[in-house]
Amino acid sequence: MTGHDYVTEADRELEETYEEPMSLAAYVDRIFDNPTIASHASKYLLEAIEAAGTRTVVEEGEEKERYRFFDDPHNDGEHAILGNTEVLNGFVDDLRSIAAGRGKDEKIIWFEGPTATGKSELKRCLVNGLREYSKTPDGRRYTVEWNVTTAETGDRGLSYGVDPTAGDDQNWYESPVQAHPLSVFPEQVRSQLLADLNAELDDHVPVRIDTELDPFSREAYEFLEERYRREGSDDLFSAIADDEHLRVKNYVVDHGQGVGVLHSEDEGRPKERLVGSWMHGMLQELDSRGRKNPQAFSYDGVLSQGNSVLTIVEDAAQHADLLQKLLNVPDEQSVKLDKGIGMDVDTQLLIISNPDLEAQLNQHADRNGMDPLKALKRRLDKHRFGYLTNLSLETELIRRELANETEIWEAESYDELEARIREPVTTTIKGQDGDTRTREFAPHAIEAAALYAVVTRLDEENLPNGLDLVDKALIYDQGFLQEGDTRREKDEFDFDDDGNDGDHGIPVTYTRDTLAELLQTERDRHHAELGVENVVMPRDVLNSMAEGMANAPVFSTGERSEFENRVVPVKNYVFDQQESDVIEAIMHEKRVDEETVAEYVEHVYAWETDEPLYNDRGEEVEPDPLKMKLFEIEHLGRFSEDEYQGNLPRESVRNFRREKVITSLNRHAWEHRDEDFSASNVDLTAIPVIKSVLESHDWDDVSRTFEDFDPRQWDDPPSGTETAAVKETTIETMVEEFDYSAASAELTSRHVMGQVSYRWD
Repeated sequence: MTGHDYVTEADRELEETYEEPMSLAAYVDRIFDNPTIASHASKYLLEAIEAAGTRTVVEEGEEKERYRFFDDPHNDGEHAILGNTEVLNGFVDDLRSIAAGRGKDEKIIWFEGPTATGKSELKRCLVNGLREYSKTPDGRRYTVEWNVTTAETGDRGLSYGVDPTAGDDQNWYESPVQAHPLSVFPEQVRSQLLADLNAELDDHVPVRIDTELDPFSREAYEFLEERYRREGSDDLFSAIADDEHLRVKNYVVDHGQGVGVLHSEDEGRPKERLVGSWMHGMLQELDSRGRKNPQAFSYDGVLSQGNSVLTIVEDAAQHADLLQKLLNVPDEQSVKLDKGIGMDVDTQLLIISNPDLEAQLNQHADRNGMDPLKALKRRLDKHRFGYLTNLSLETELIRRELANETEIWEAESYDELEARIREPVTTTIKGQDGDTRTREFAPHAIEAAALYAVVTRLDEENLPNGLDLVDKALIYDQGFLQEGDTRREKDEFDFDDDGNDGDHGIPVTYTRDTLAELLQTERDRHHAELGVENVVMPRDVLNSMAEGMANAPVFSTGERSEFENRVVPVKNYVFDQQESDVIEAIMHEKRVDEETVAEYVEHVYAWETDEPLYNDRGEEVEPDPLKMKLFEIEHLGRFSEDEYQGNLPRESVRNFRREKVITSLNRHAWEHRDEDFSASNVDLTAIPVIKSVLESHDWDDVSRTFEDFDPRQWDDPPSGTETAAVKETTIETMVEEFDYSAASAELTSRHVMGQVSYRWD
């Protein structure tokens, strides 16, 4: 594309975003065609969230519907809020009640949580989502603008000192607080208009516009009203609202225009932070007619900027003095510029804080009924963000922080997520010598960091017998736990739903900083000798995270001790994953083909159910006991000749076939009961024991397949030996099939073989 093409594309986008101003009557006609454009603030925010749709996720082992709005879809996921779906869903439910006027009108929504839990992302996600929604036809947002120069008679009080003879477009002044166009109508007429509009709405949330004109617009309205009343106009409202004086224009919701954000560093008196301040120079210039002229007000306070959509108080503990001033804003929908001039406000109030705000609010809690902050606390509707307790989400978050990968992870099955969790990360850094070099986090390295962080966040009280915290983390992420041939769903475990999961633990910022420092750290001499000094291994990550806590002020003494003790099961799990990769690479060419497995399943199914079995020529045949026996001995490796009488299975084999194969087939048949089910069209990986045949092996399989293989020779195998041949193909397979680099494959396989050598028989 040329520079001109880009400019043309920008023109096209703005043309689709902005409209020509319209008359008030034209606007009213439009809202009857598309009522969503007239929504009040809380309803508008609700509609923006719902418009993005939903998707299904698994969090803490349970399926939940998640609003895509919080994935920051309009911004390619850059400020997505990962996890906390249940908290966000609770927020939307409360928002729905507020929008419908069902008893929560006076509430101020409060998001609280420890550092690095996504609260700042929430603010950015809300702003991004509302901005983009306001560019859509259903999300258009409108306000009014005034031109009174044509009605003036030498009085320059409403023209901001602009020459009345100037071009017409220069004399239009937009409502500084995004006043709703329907607020121009007298209250009785507006009530009837809304009743007619809501009668046509197929919605449980009616449109409610209870606000009057803002002071700036009211000044213009009253000026025009007085002018035309003196002239004896018969149609006074029509004269005031004529399109030479009043226009309805759309605007894009953004910071300062529909969204007000009070940052932690913002200063000023409460009134200035809330609504703005008087500009004394303007008061002297404008004709105030014996009182303050609302035109001489800045309207740069958070409520003024957020009027019509959303008001956010960020790091609310820094503005605790302001919260009490906000007490009556939600239910009274009003705030004062000063004692003489008030302003109606329609905004959804939302405050964000760390746990320190709660400490401030509870400083008088021991005074019971005499607590001066009781009224404020009653109005706060608390939603608590916690640390992520899903391995896949934490891995995604670390990759965002470390490699700026903003894509939202969506998968059809957990197998897809599992593959992404283990992926390596490669990045380029600049050394002190000025040279650039590539650094690689080996497969499972980011997974190790994420799993360790999650394990520190899980409550180990009331942990079910036989499980450790790694098991709990896997159940939370997958929704089940695979133990050999047995798959146990989360609801089979008695987890304490009132536990403290996610309340504390390693924050992602600590993990990110530790990993970033590892990128700059030179590998040890042993790595350099191997020519793999640019590889960061999972054990490097875990050791650095555990050792670095001693000097990290973010952790208390108790937390350091607790978290350091939790690293061992994570190391064991990660080693198991590396070991599995190496074994599967060794056995890659020796895997049982799916056709052989399918044939076995079909024969077992026919053997148990008396269902007909057909050969390739379409002839009905009997189940072959020899084929089943050989598969069970050679491929499954579960049975010996002693467990058969000739080719016929003894009781142990018969029970295995019924409990492990047939039961899984019947479960699959039930889950797919609306489909044409048969053993031939079943997903073989739905049967745990069959999945293990297709996808996993053990060292017994390796020993049986490669009789002269010796892991003790792995580091430097003698030329011409079976170990040398196995190593060569294994490294190639790890690179081609398992996402390893040659360097990380070498280091990983050496690490695994070093451990296996001790127990090799």
